[in-house]
Amino acid sequence: MDDKPQAGQGALPDDFQIDIAVAAGSWPDENELASLCHAAIDAVFKVAPVQALAGSEVSLVFTDDAAVQELNKRWRDKDKPTNVLSFPGSEPDGDLYGPLMGDIVMAQETISRETDELGIEFSHHLSHLVVHGMLHLFDYDHQENDEAELMEGLERQILAGLGISDPYADKPLLADDD
Repeated sequence: MDDKPQAGQGALPDDFQIDIAVAAGSWPDENELASLCHAAIDAVFKVAPVQALAGSEVSLVFTDDAAVQELNKRWRDKDKPTNVLSFPGSEPDGDLYGPLMGDIVMAQETISRETDELGIEFSHHLSHLVVHGMLHLFDYDHQENDEAELMEGLERQILAGLGISDPYADKPLLADDD
């Protein structure tokens, strides 16, 4: 395998694999999900200072609140569903991530409820959560205020490139332990 960096070139690397599995829930058509995820992940590579090994892959699992609640309880000791969970797949080699980027798991009911509460388009919120999940796989976090500022700033830039409004516009910038 060629271990040359594949990011920083302004686009999703041609050999980057995006695996999508719809496990449960009432999600859009798999082709629509694939298109949305591809655009969101491409935007991450265009904006964020991230690099992946050649042939890297990420898995996106679309499921329901019950499955996400179980994962959240098992891995984070939080017995409640959340909108998105990220599970890194391999340790980075310096600045290079991959080849197994990891898994991003989405909870359909929580995302739908948040979409309604926020009065935003489902596809915009889902795109935001894919971006958010990918940044976590690249070790970005929001546990401390400085980390939250950096991560949310990148999210704003990435989403703006997708034509999506700032999801943090009406919220104070604070660290988040969820």
